[in-house]
Amino acid sequence: MPKRATPNTITHEAILKFFQKPGYTPMTIAELASAFALRGAGIETLAQLLHRMVMNGEIVILRKTRYSLGAPADLVTGRLEIKRSGDGYLTHVEGGTEVRIDRANVGVSLPGDLVVVRLEPHREGFPEQQRHGQVIRILERAKRVVVGTLKSTGRFLVVSPMDPAYQKDFYVPDAHGANVNDRVVIQFQNWDDQHVNPEAEIIEVIGPADNPSLDTLAVMRNYELPEAFPIEVMQEAETSAARLSEHGKRLDLREKFIFTVDPATAKDFDDALSLERDEQGSRVLGVHIADVSHFVTRAGQLDQEAVKRGNSVYLPDKVIPMLPEELSNGLCSLKPGQDRMAFSAFMTFDAVGRMTQARFARSIIRSQLRLSYEQALQVIETPDGMRCQVPDLPSQAPALIKDVCELAMQLRRRRLQQDALDIDLPESQIIIGPDGMIQDIRPLINDISHQMIEECMVAANEAVDREISQHGMKLIHRLHEPPTEDKLDDLTMELKDMGYQPGNLKQRGMLMEFVRRIRNTPLVHAAHMAVLKSMKRAVYTSKAGGHFGLAKKYYAHFTSPIRRYPDLVVHRILAAILEGKANPYPADELERISLHCSETEQTAQEAERELLEIKKYRFLAQQLEDHKLRVYDAVVVKVMNFGLFIELDDLDIQGLLHVSSISDQFVRFDPAAKALRAGNEVFKQGTTVKVTVTRVDYEKRRIDFALVKEAKPAPKTDARRQDKRRRPRR
Repeated sequence: MPKRATPNTITHEAILKFFQKPGYTPMTIAELASAFALRGAGIETLAQLLHRMVMNGEIVILRKTRYSLGAPADLVTGRLEIKRSGDGYLTHVEGGTEVRIDRANVGVSLPGDLVVVRLEPHREGFPEQQRHGQVIRILERAKRVVVGTLKSTGRFLVVSPMDPAYQKDFYVPDAHGANVNDRVVIQFQNWDDQHVNPEAEIIEVIGPADNPSLDTLAVMRNYELPEAFPIEVMQEAETSAARLSEHGKRLDLREKFIFTVDPATAKDFDDALSLERDEQGSRVLGVHIADVSHFVTRAGQLDQEAVKRGNSVYLPDKVIPMLPEELSNGLCSLKPGQDRMAFSAFMTFDAVGRMTQARFARSIIRSQLRLSYEQALQVIETPDGMRCQVPDLPSQAPALIKDVCELAMQLRRRRLQQDALDIDLPESQIIIGPDGMIQDIRPLINDISHQMIEECMVAANEAVDREISQHGMKLIHRLHEPPTEDKLDDLTMELKDMGYQPGNLKQRGMLMEFVRRIRNTPLVHAAHMAVLKSMKRAVYTSKAGGHFGLAKKYYAHFTSPIRRYPDLVVHRILAAILEGKANPYPADELERISLHCSETEQTAQEAERELLEIKKYRFLAQQLEDHKLRVYDAVVVKVMNFGLFIELDDLDIQGLLHVSSISDQFVRFDPAAKALRAGNEVFKQGTTVKVTVTRVDYEKRRIDFALVKEAKPAPKTDARRQDKRRRPRR
């Protein structure tokens, strides 16, 4: 019998301790209430705690009514992720175990369901941390709606989901005004027999599936992305303008030379820079960030909507902002020549680029200059003594901007010397035309002007995390954990298959050295992609852990509060320190916000990828329809006995190169070398090829290609390929 601290109370810790006792057998709520001598409200609290612990995967329900720890019974709980192959994976499993559920063992569960999985004995040949299992119970259905295309089988109406992770069509009893081949939104109703289709109901008709101008709306519905702000939020935003004149006690920096650098099309400017020398001649970098917290008060309507959204979403042809335009593009945007509230970080650096001091202040600034990245690059590259062609450039600007750039490059070199991950991959910007089709593909440039801004922001994010942490306060960190040993073992084998000798990648320095060493080798793209795929996803958390990719012990997001809610939280905590107050956020709330914002960030990324993929499929299908085929550079990413899976450089999309289109000769599969051989030609992972598209199956998301056997003029993007860089999400 557990010892009670006070009558009729129960805690999370007490339940876990009780379950961990030797000889514990699974109990019902009534039996547990009796064991803890609970009654009335105490029993209700017990039930709520048990439900929460089940949802978190800490405990499991056995035989529908009895509660126990999952480990002794080899049961785990988690959210189900389903790949296009139909195989499932369990996410957020305690202990970092990766649980794979073969397609046949998924049962009637759907993507996003909270499920209980019974683990199988460890399979030989798989890493220790990877287990296999079978779904035995669905605890909670995902509440997401599903977007799909209405079809008719002749006898029934079904909806084929837009997301290929759904392996079955949904039966719908009524079209609700939709026509066959219309995109519709459905709400799941029931599915308890895997041999029949799940049931759903149409709740919205979007329009014809072949209308590309409706793609963005379809993706927004599928990921339940918000559209217009609620009326009460807009009303609060409209009244926020009055706070522009309420400066309060702030450091007045309006006479300082402060400038911004952003994309040419940007409307929201949330960061600005300055540089001065202190009395000792040391450089003092100022990073000035829009003080969103001045206008968005905690627990107000604006704040509630912002935390719900978590972040802004950037789709190819639409931005879904975290804050209303009155704030994001107006009051909070650091526009030139206008007084703006800011949070300023002043970082002092010595001659070798080491940060020696950091101080912070709430400030009021007036930006003196707004530059695009292209203009900033022009300033940096204009030789001293020559007139820069950027119009209306203040006389002191060129020297100051070059000094900032010099410091930033010094910081970058120091970071790389500390074995920060430096992977450059080609990336293109997709331009969508008014008809909803791809209009242009432009390279994204990560030149010295972009690196200058990135390094200044990284320095500020590091300084803020260190400042708050050293005050003993909890905050939201940006955590990027190192890859697991199993992932590094797999990576090593994959790189060896490409012909590399990577060395011991479990030594951090060796991994970074390998990345640098192969920069000019033919298979660098495939190798860098393999390294990236071995990495863990960066997340938000209240637990300190550092940033592996950036080689930082302290790292938080501070520099983009207009578009990321965690930055706003960090601003409020830093403000509390400056004012000598206690942390405004309890630890459990910080962790809830961290988990939620990690999820909204992932949703935004998935929605962006989904929409881009739809546009790319339409783009390639249009080439077939118009009989205007382009020749693409591609790289082999996987070799099978029936063909090669390849990835297009420009479009970052994969498809199949079947053996029948590779060669007129007999094509032999070499399993030992993981290669296809056709005469003297050898195709293996990392081999570069030129291809044209031959078939596009939009429904199943499959593309077939044919090998271009004769040399063709390189696409216009090939010459600039070395200048394209993928900017990582920090």
